Amino acid sequence: MSWRDAVDLTRLNRPVGIYLVLWPTLWGLWLAAEGVPPIWVLIVFVLGTVLMRSAGCVINDYADRHFDGHVARTCDRPLATGRVSEKQALGLFVLLGVLAFALVLTLNGLTIALSLVGLGLSALYPFMKRHTHWPQLFLGAAFAWAIPMSFSAVQAQVPVVAWWVYATTLVWALIYDTAYAIYDKPDDLKVGIKSTAVLFGDYVRPAIFMFQLLMLAGLVAIGWVFELGWAYAISVVIAAGLMGYHQILLGKGQASSAFQAFLHNHWIGAVIWLGLVVAYL
Repeated sequence: MSWRDAVDLTRLNRPVGIYLVLWPTLWGLWLAAEGVPPIWVLIVFVLGTVLMRSAGCVINDYADRHFDGHVARTCDRPLATGRVSEKQALGLFVLLGVLAFALVLTLNGLTIALSLVGLGLSALYPFMKRHTHWPQLFLGAAFAWAIPMSFSAVQAQVPVVAWWVYATTLVWALIYDTAYAIYDKPDDLKVGIKSTAVLFGDYVRPAIFMFQLLMLAGLVAIGWVFELGWAYAISVVIAAGLMGYHQILLGKGQASSAFQAFLHNHWIGAVIWLGLVVAYL
């Protein structure tokens, strides 16, 4: 397997997925530490985010190896074209998982235990699209798992309020991954892959709107519970504006516009994190 194939398999050349995991991870760390977290913990989580997102991409392609060749967006992936073997892909997945786990071993016991759950969620998600129209829910559960891990790494506990942040992050994944699924919907229907975009059909835009309202309610509640003040409030208002822009993109009724909404979603995470940074300064 060449380096180029490894990069394509892990999607390191398409970092938006890393951002979508990284921003809520930083939310959790800043909330748990009430400001800048311990530097080593920050390093572990940033590197861990890159490693686990990459591992997730590898296992996703392994799970979809018999379907990707029939989908226009994915037909050139390394497993679909045979440039990478199934054995090589699984070996890379294990390697990335071991490296991430080695980093977690430098943290406390609770965080180590939670990391095993996170690894299980990451491995489970790709196979859910065969069995349920809610694979986006499982993706959210995996992507948001950095929240309880962040609190456990900083506080050696996972308080109840951490689960509120977790739920809000999970809803956010439903928003952007449903937009992503709109792009793949025609091909997914052909090969029998399920998604929330398929489930909601013509009502997918209002469904995303309802998820956006839920996320905004969650963000407001986070600001209230953690007493974050005006800077964070401004970031939530900006995030609401970005959601409005995404609704405009979805309203065009084009798959490419929905994909653009997905790509642009990570700015919501960035804005909320900046709000937290300023709030704690």
